[in-house]
Amino acid sequence: MLMKLSHLKQLIVYFKKFEKIGAIYRVSDTIIKVVFDRDDEVYFDMQRSNSAVFKCESYTRSKVYNAPFDVVLAKRFNRCEIEDVALVKGDKILRFATVQKGAYKEIKTYLQFEFTGKYTNVIILDEEERVLEALRHIDLFSSFREVKVGQKLLPPPAAPFAAREYPIEDIEKFLYDVYSERSEKRLESLKKQKLSFLQKKLSRLEKFYDELEDESVLEREVRENEHFGNLILSNLHLIKPYQKLLYVKDYDGSDVQIGLDTLFAVPSDIAKHFFRLSKKAKQKARNLHIERASLEEKMEFLKHFIQTVKNARDISRIELLFPAKKQEKRTKQNESIEQFFIDGYKVMLGKSEKGNIELLQKAKAKDTWLHLKDRPSAHVIIVTDKQSLPQHIIYEAARLCVDFSLFEKGRYLVDYTQRREVKIQDGANVLYYKYNTIEVDNTL
Repeated sequence: MLMKLSHLKQLIVYFKKFEKIGAIYRVSDTIIKVVFDRDDEVYFDMQRSNSAVFKCESYTRSKVYNAPFDVVLAKRFNRCEIEDVALVKGDKILRFATVQKGAYKEIKTYLQFEFTGKYTNVIILDEEERVLEALRHIDLFSSFREVKVGQKLLPPPAAPFAAREYPIEDIEKFLYDVYSERSEKRLESLKKQKLSFLQKKLSRLEKFYDELEDESVLEREVRENEHFGNLILSNLHLIKPYQKLLYVKDYDGSDVQIGLDTLFAVPSDIAKHFFRLSKKAKQKARNLHIERASLEEKMEFLKHFIQTVKNARDISRIELLFPAKKQEKRTKQNESIEQFFIDGYKVMLGKSEKGNIELLQKAKAKDTWLHLKDRPSAHVIIVTDKQSLPQHIIYEAARLCVDFSLFEKGRYLVDYTQRREVKIQDGANVLYYKYNTIEVDNTL
């Protein structure tokens, strides 16, 4: 899907009504949010060969971008005035001419959204039309029109055809409809992809769980191997080196046949071998309930995760649940804690009792702690680093707490307070007194 030239011409008229850009930043790898005067928020999705301009009620930013492009974008266009909005050479290139007025000088900058198929781009130009930064840098090997910092940007080639006109009756409705149509298709595709990934993980755990040995079988192995070991010690005088099959007398005088997979030069080593097998089976039986409980907790968490993805109603929710992994960091991931990012704030959620305990132990005093009111739930920590915490961050973290603790939809209360107000009693059981409460409706 490509932006139509006819639509961009009509959007020019729409954008000309604005006088300022209050704020501008990326909310995803390819989507840029522009807040115009009167708090009008417009999103530019600059995905190659699938670009669009849209509006929506909200789009949660899963991370804060600090690439050179983002730094220049904020520096040049936050709180700037719009002098003009136009199409470059009548092509599908939307240009905002802006100015920042200081005490001693004015800085003029162009913000260029290029809806040009595989060369779709966002380019920042100085007043001499030299490239200051770009979402995508393009070299001469890829296109005759180089996009390189410091280089003057050439105009695009003239379109070889006359574009058809597609009238828009209501621009506001059109922009909201663009989001609805695009997000519905992409959301279903993302859901299918992520649910397949999670279901495979769940199926793998269920297979491990089903293949766990039975305690009664292990206990029988313990008794049998220990009995064989004792019998062999009692009958050492009858056993010869390197025997594969042993015939010994049981304590009641009956004959017992014992087969060996390994040959032993010293008969007493055979007894040690069976005692080792008995000890190994005993340890396995002792730890089996721990392994079973661990697998049950992991499966429960994945079932909550699958339900949360199924209930997601917008793409930003999926992006929040599956943050992009940082390639440069190769630290081992903690399997007991799940990590999310909401508008740049790190949010950690305990996937099990062990994870809840680790969160409580590692959290700093001023971090924000969340928990369902008066019922068992996952513990959630928002890493605050002493900054003030916006209410929508608390709400999204509380929603994660609900989604990963309960299967039933409804309205739920979530308590939150600073970690220093939470007193650990036993394991993940806590007491807290000074707190606030927020209501989460996970039917929305």
